[in-house]
Amino acid sequence: MTEIVRDTRVFRIGIYELTAETGELRKDGKPQTRLQAQPLQLLLLLLEHPAEVVTRDELREKIWPANTFVDFDHGVNTAINKLRGAFGDSAANSRFIQTLPRVGYRFVAPVELLVDASGNAGRAAVGGQPAGVAARASAANGSGESAERPKTLLSHPADLPEAPHAITRGLFVALQVMYLAFYIAALANVSELQASAADLTRHTAAAFIVIVVTAAVGIALRLYLLSACAFRYRGLAESFLKLFPFVLVLDELWALAPFLIAPYIGMGLALAATAALVYAPFAQRSLLLMSARSKPN
Repeated sequence: MTEIVRDTRVFRIGIYELTAETGELRKDGKPQTRLQAQPLQLLLLLLEHPAEVVTRDELREKIWPANTFVDFDHGVNTAINKLRGAFGDSAANSRFIQTLPRVGYRFVAPVELLVDASGNAGRAAVGGQPAGVAARASAANGSGESAERPKTLLSHPADLPEAPHAITRGLFVALQVMYLAFYIAALANVSELQASAADLTRHTAAAFIVIVVTAAVGIALRLYLLSACAFRYRGLAESFLKLFPFVLVLDELWALAPFLIAPYIGMGLALAATAALVYAPFAQRSLLLMSARSKPN
């Protein structure tokens, strides 16, 4: 009689715990979700090789056998997306599952084995990392992301609060509509803006060209971002991060726009509006990162 082998392992992944047998994922001890068969198999394979690259060929061999007639690329992408959704992770800023394009995937968060395959309790780190080190790294980052962070003044996804997806996307869309209105209003009142620019600088022609060109480019950019939000493009956060240096320059130039209408609104209000607009590109970045962490309704 064949003995049924049970997978009794329990993993700790930052503030998450995973029961391998049932696929139950808990967050801070509270049931979060129950993973389906293929996402669970894929996750267990990654957890068995933490900080190591698991190639797509290995995934195909161990989870999608040769006699299985399925679209492998679609299957693995769907499974990875489900796992990222369960962990509140994103491809743009991976705290758990890192994608290596055309190569495979790597689990980058600290992993502890709380209960091993024999059912014995313990606190052993997986993959050769000392348990104490893994525990300190997990406690330090609070949610299981890699202990090492890039040195930057910009917000790290782990530092951002969780917020409803609808709110973060809604605020992001509102900012895009605001910029779109700026550009259209500027192009609709070119002659008045040219006169205002002449009062602020001697390089009127150069200022006029900058306004017109950046407004035209800005319209295309905002329409792209709005359409991406409307159709729920999954790679929006990653694409925006790649565009961010350009967006930052564009938005900081337009942060000076209130001074063009200072004769109408006053210098004090123009200065206050400029200060708010200087922060706007960073707000857009944070909103998209928060949106990527949350689950769509």
